[in-house]
Amino acid sequence: MKKNILSIVLIIIETIVFAQDRPNVIVVLADDIGVGDISQYRRLHSENIIVETPTLDKLAKEGIMFTDAHSPAALCAPTRYAIMTGNHCYRSYAPRGVWGSYQPSPIEPGQLTLGHLMKQAGYKTSFFGKWGFGMDFARKDDPNTVYRGPRNKPELDVDITKVMDRGPQQNGFDYSFMYPAGIQAAPYSVYENGIMVPLNKNSEIVQITQENMDKIGFKLDKMEGLGDSYWNPFEAGELLVNKAVDYIKENSKSEAPFFMYYCTQAVHKPHTPSKTLNGTKIAGTTPSNHLDMVKELDVQMTMLVNALKEKGVYENTLFIFTSDNGGLLISETIKSGHSSNDTYRGGKNQAYEGGHRVPFIAHWPNRIKSNSISSKPILGIDIMATLAAVTNQKIDDNQAMDSSNLLPILLDEKDIEPHPFLITQSGTGKEAMITENGWKLILKIKNENAFEIDQELIALFNLNENPFEIEAQNLINNSIYQDKVVRLLNIYNQTRASKVNTGIK
Repeated sequence: MKKNILSIVLIIIETIVFAQDRPNVIVVLADDIGVGDISQYRRLHSENIIVETPTLDKLAKEGIMFTDAHSPAALCAPTRYAIMTGNHCYRSYAPRGVWGSYQPSPIEPGQLTLGHLMKQAGYKTSFFGKWGFGMDFARKDDPNTVYRGPRNKPELDVDITKVMDRGPQQNGFDYSFMYPAGIQAAPYSVYENGIMVPLNKNSEIVQITQENMDKIGFKLDKMEGLGDSYWNPFEAGELLVNKAVDYIKENSKSEAPFFMYYCTQAVHKPHTPSKTLNGTKIAGTTPSNHLDMVKELDVQMTMLVNALKEKGVYENTLFIFTSDNGGLLISETIKSGHSSNDTYRGGKNQAYEGGHRVPFIAHWPNRIKSNSISSKPILGIDIMATLAAVTNQKIDDNQAMDSSNLLPILLDEKDIEPHPFLITQSGTGKEAMITENGWKLILKIKNENAFEIDQELIALFNLNENPFEIEAQNLINNSIYQDKVVRLLNIYNQTRASKVNTGIK
């Protein structure tokens, strides 16, 4: 009897100690931020800093920054699926992305998500911001039938008052405050725990037209569609970050740690900076609206950090920051001397490094050494396996198949290679990229359902000697390097065809 009591006491003590050791976790996914948009990254190659990002710089200096980090895709929707599930984009039913809010979600029933992972570890889980891929809304004329509509015309026959299924709540998040498609597409409304939240006491559901938006100086980035009659994207950032700050303050008192997946609207077009945020002037304070949004992003991070400090949980919070693709090529921004993708060629949507090389910062006081820099090639997909390691969980072989555990690198415990090769993809150009030991092959995939047929070889770059992907040094037709081309192409085709796991847990 005494033995049984002692065993129970030991289990209770171990449980309490483990609960105290578990950090709160905040994962921030920025929208369209390149490495050159973060001044700490820019300083690796230049002192020409047009816009400072002091809070993100501080997190980088007090933690670890990865200099060879990549988004799964050079566009947001496929990347968001991949990071949420720990799977390469090609494992989705729509490898090039699910773009409409009224299209079927690429997350399959029973599939592990970041929300499910952290919930099963005992965390209070939350999602904030842009969901960015499909979910289920009901038809107006039949609340039991899911509405399905194309992305290329206004959807008017859908009930946007609530999410029917396959939104954050159904994917492991206890709480959510969500923009289904960010600020750039319908529905133009905001949802708390799946229910549309009126933006004003007089709010009505209307068709958001360009004529309506002209009154507030806003140009729609995508199609007209249904939304809140008080929709104002200039207020979206403040509304979002204040909700996140409130969440931190309310849940820092809880015995259970919290997990926040914060998908900011910054800095996707259309660029609608706040006039002021947290007492800081934003709009009109930089050379372009685009760079105003970069500044706003950093102020949002300041507000999250300040909330953690105010509640005394900053020291026990793991903070991860990355982006869904490379930075934007905006003429006003470029003229100012700012380079969103630093020294790298291209930008968002493109197969070149500027399209998918992104900042990746991890900050965890007293666990991650200050001033750490890693040149290990990693992917945004790796967040899943890393958080599984942080929370002492084992991921099943058929889940998060391409996610690698970065915790040994974060804690400087072991010199590991998270990926023997990287597989990424571009956007509308339909290229795929495979990189091994600095050698990068770019190929065009003309048919995702028959990806091995009729492939077009575009480029072979030796990034070790040509990190800028100078076209004159494209080796794709150089006979000396044909063995390298064949090898990389075979690895890509065999990996994708076999559906083998590529992650290292």
